[in-house]
Amino acid sequence: QVQLEESGGGLVQAGGSLRLSCAVSGTIFMINAMGWYRQAPGKQRELVASITNKGSTNYADSLKGRFTISRDNAKNTVYLQMNSLKPEDTAVYYCNIEYRPRTWSSSLNYWGQGTQVTVSS
Repeated sequence: QVQLEESGGGLVQAGGSLRLSCAVSGTIFMINAMGWYRQAPGKQRELVASITNKGSTNYADSLKGRFTISRDNAKNTVYLQMNSLKPEDTAVYYCNIEYRPRTWSSSLNYWGQGTQVTVSS
């Protein structure tokens, strides 16, 4: 069993900042990759950013320069710093991990419940 606890969402004015956190707990041998996705009303879920256990990052092209992903491997936590927020960033943000529960396990994928981010104009 694994649990993802997301926090940091909320309401912010355009131009403001938010920092999302996703803390992972449970039966975990290794977390290969951690990431953030978002889904706006009426739209498909899309990648925001991801980070490997070695620190390699990947961002949606449209978000580069405004969003920064980081992780604390000791705490099994991933962060998303969001700056210069725009109304179009309004969405539910989901944490996602690719992990191995045991040394002999294959990689699994797991999603958090999501946290709402609303940016007012």
